[in-house]
Amino acid sequence: MRNVERSYFKPLYISFIATYPPRQCGIATFTHDLASTVARLQGEEIGHGDRVQIVALNNIPQGYPYGEEVRFEIQAQKRMDYRKAADFLNYSEIDVVSLQHEFGIFGGEKVEGEHILGEYVLSLLSNLKKPVVTTLHTVLGEPSPGQKEVLQAVCGYSTLVVAQSRKAVELLEEVYDVPKEKIVMIYHGAPDVPFLDPAYYKDQFHAEGRKVVLTFGLLSPNKGIEVAIEAMAQVVEEVPDVLYIILGATHPEVRRKYGESYRISLERMVEELGLEEHVAFYNRFVTSDELIRALVSADVYITPYLSKEQIVSGTLTYAVACGKAIISTPYWHAEELLGDDRGRLVPFGDSEALAEELIRLLEDEEERLKLRKRAYQFGRKMVWREVAGTYIEVFRRAFEEYGTLRPRARRSMARRPSLLEVDLRHLKTLTDDTGVLQHSIFSIPDRYHGYTTDDNARAAIVAVTHWRLFKEEEVVPLLKIYLSFLRYALDEETGRMHNFLSFDRRWSDEEGSEDCHGRSIWALGSVVAHPPDEAILGFATSLFNMALPACEGFKYPRGWAYSVLGILSYLRRFGGDRDAKETCIGLAERLLDMFKRNSSEGWPWCEEVLTYANARLPQALIGVGRTFGIEGMLEQGLRSLKWLLELQTAEGGHISVIGNKGWFPKGGEKARFDQQPIELAGLADACYEAYLATGERRWLGEIARCFDWFLGRNDLHEALYDFRTGGCKDGLRPAGANQNQGAESTLSWLMVLLRMHEIAKEEDVYRGMEGIV
Repeated sequence: MRNVERSYFKPLYISFIATYPPRQCGIATFTHDLASTVARLQGEEIGHGDRVQIVALNNIPQGYPYGEEVRFEIQAQKRMDYRKAADFLNYSEIDVVSLQHEFGIFGGEKVEGEHILGEYVLSLLSNLKKPVVTTLHTVLGEPSPGQKEVLQAVCGYSTLVVAQSRKAVELLEEVYDVPKEKIVMIYHGAPDVPFLDPAYYKDQFHAEGRKVVLTFGLLSPNKGIEVAIEAMAQVVEEVPDVLYIILGATHPEVRRKYGESYRISLERMVEELGLEEHVAFYNRFVTSDELIRALVSADVYITPYLSKEQIVSGTLTYAVACGKAIISTPYWHAEELLGDDRGRLVPFGDSEALAEELIRLLEDEEERLKLRKRAYQFGRKMVWREVAGTYIEVFRRAFEEYGTLRPRARRSMARRPSLLEVDLRHLKTLTDDTGVLQHSIFSIPDRYHGYTTDDNARAAIVAVTHWRLFKEEEVVPLLKIYLSFLRYALDEETGRMHNFLSFDRRWSDEEGSEDCHGRSIWALGSVVAHPPDEAILGFATSLFNMALPACEGFKYPRGWAYSVLGILSYLRRFGGDRDAKETCIGLAERLLDMFKRNSSEGWPWCEEVLTYANARLPQALIGVGRTFGIEGMLEQGLRSLKWLLELQTAEGGHISVIGNKGWFPKGGEKARFDQQPIELAGLADACYEAYLATGERRWLGEIARCFDWFLGRNDLHEALYDFRTGGCKDGLRPAGANQNQGAESTLSWLMVLLRMHEIAKEEDVYRGMEGIV
């Protein structure tokens, strides 16, 4: 075994970016074991020095009770945290960054089915000015286009890339076009365990005198445990003293989405097959010591995984390094580690073949011992001391090579301004268990005026957009409150929404406006497009379908437009719904016809007066024109939007929206005040729709102007966003900003801010992927 200390005269300062304990995650455990061993090889214990530090990825807002070694935390779904982490590392004494890459641990959107691309990591890498060694924990043979783009970009930004198997090296070269000289192969690490008799620890699992079969790891449906249980029904007939131990908690992400349904299905299967005395579940996340004892006690270790495309398995590595007799399905990593007669392979999903091999090995102690010795000898190169020593050599190589890179490859230290974080404090202040209150006096909720469906629809849009961008669980209870309000607002007899609800929960109107109903459709469609879970999807879909028929009878353009926006969102998920599609196009055609009948030279508008929420009308036309390829509709929407922007641009180049004290009649003068935040939210969304339709980046600049309006680039040079509360003032009056911070203004601000975050994320991904590989 190599003397790993001999070449490390000057220790490197290394920062690992990954998930980290106590978070229950395989990569977290890997990172802790690797970082701890690297620290020891460099002369210190993890958490008791500065040479090894951690940047931890959180999947919950409150984070975890980390050790002292964690110096910075990233909320995975907050894109700005990645830039901040880059700044933190850039101005630290860190020599090399070790990035642990797995698509699902980084923030991003599910833009390709259920595949999480994790593209937010590119915000970090594109701003980082340190050498990066990236360890790849997933390398797919047939990636989606987005997955391929992201992984190529990650490799492009990395000084060196670590593959954990020969198959991964092959795929990186052939599928992802990563230069051969950039790739280093280092096996997954494992504990250094003596070659012990399985009987040594069996008493701790109540298995004295029994043949033990073991599977361990976080449970999820792709692990094939049900195949192994089915095999056990045959094994017990030949080996009646066999005990199959299934060790490990349900994977946290599986549990979050589906609860314990998979584990319960396995337990029921055990009962149905009468295997209660032969299958034992240990439902917990085990410590390293517990895991070692379990591995030592196993006579046979099995990994009955269902997918061929598993490039690395930490559990299999542990079993090989511990010298176990192993049976596995032939996924890529198993084929490699168990080659040369170091284990046995059986076909995927074949319980009979698995049972035959188990019986053969359990009854042949001599053959088990041969397999154990071969595996143990091969696994000596995988113990953490050896693996960490190789990593240190690679870190030093990256450090030295980075210093020779050309300036463009190293990237300059020029800083871009940071975007404001999304602050929901005031929205939460305005929200009670009924819904969001309509008004406030200064920043204090005003219960006297109660609630509106308008505001709760807007609040639902903000909440689901926040979820879509950041995946923070804390916003889901808010979304449920707003959806519950919308359900209460729908009158099942008339099919129409009420709007005004008093604080004592009494409706003060017989029927809400078409605008109110249309906004509700918009909110529900938005939730259908991006629901946090299946229950919310079912609720929103049902309520959408209950509310949709009333739209057919609408007479006014804003009701049409809001409904169209909601249906377009709904169709992103249920594009085959013919009735919804026909309603959407029909409403848009009515709107287009109204534009054609009322437009004239110099007045490309559908009404004789420009009033409120004007930009929502061209937004609807552009959206339908883009989605269904209706050129005339798209052209009218773009023409009218450009005209609106020209009318509402002041001499100083800032936005000056039409005031509600007189509006803007055709042939008359535009009212300058009061300017309402709702107009900026509409303009920003319409410009984004125009950007999607045309690809012209000028539209993004227009959205930035809308954003700047809230921060003081307006007629009065006064900021409406209140940093102290997270709220937004209710508009611009001639004498200054209205100091009240009601729901409409605050939600309008949040809509624009969330849009800016969405654009910033896309811009980072665009820059991250452009010209990297």
